[in-house]
Amino acid sequence: MSQENVEIVKAATDAYNREDWDALFDAAAPGFELDFSRAVGPWHGIFGLDQARRVLSEISGGWESLRVEPHEFIEVGDVVVVPWTTYAKGRDGIELVSSVTNVWTIRGGAIERLSMYQDRQDALEAVGLSEQDAHADS
Repeated sequence: MSQENVEIVKAATDAYNREDWDALFDAAAPGFELDFSRAVGPWHGIFGLDQARRVLSEISGGWESLRVEPHEFIEVGDVVVVPWTTYAKGRDGIELVSSVTNVWTIRGGAIERLSMYQDRQDALEAVGLSEQDAHADS
């Protein structure tokens, strides 16, 4: 498996943490989709490239600070599974810590889809892995 896909995801994650939306979507395919169909809250659905820029900008703009910390990068063919923790601080000092697992689909060096899962096991199952498989590959 190519380390190239992991490097693309790492670069996109770094761009997200800098709120550099141009860099984040630099490697996005023209038909890119942000799949938040499993999300809770106001940003629920599947969004195209332009909509995804707006959604992520709105999410980030609602916080005084927001950063994500990836825990691992699990390659499975054309996808990279990334469990991460989000650390957010509200304008009134309220802090939030949440964990999700993202599945990045990358083909030909372009990010085609980013799918968010509330549960790591659901994300692994979506790409045909068990927890044991994930530990064997990492």
